[in-house]
Amino acid sequence: MIERFIVITNNTLSRDKLGEKYDTQFVSGDTISVLKEVRDYIHKGHRLLTHPLMSSIKPNETPYRTILISRDKNDFVDIDSLNIIENGIMTTEKFIKMFKIPNWDESILEDFKLIDYDLIYHAIN
Repeated sequence: MIERFIVITNNTLSRDKLGEKYDTQFVSGDTISVLKEVRDYIHKGHRLLTHPLMSSIKPNETPYRTILISRDKNDFVDIDSLNIIENGIMTTEKFIKMFKIPNWDESILEDFKLIDYDLIYHAIN
């Protein structure tokens, strides 16, 4: 990836590994908190660089989300980015309401951290 970016995540693995090299914003909270933090950045002129729901894992199944946004910001709101993040928030809320969040054991949570990290690592590289 050539463009400078900010990593926004609630995944401690992504924070620890990517934070060594990239500007990283850690969100203490669930995936909805991450999505809303990204939306706040978009309102300030940043753009989405990765899709907020990338992967085939349903939004209610994984508690971790790592998203890249542009480091540089515009003087305007990027409507495409705003539409994508708003749809991501609505979809995630719908899945959580309909299917609830499973109560995963620690080993499965570690797997979800690794999957989330691996997806964003490959998007960067």
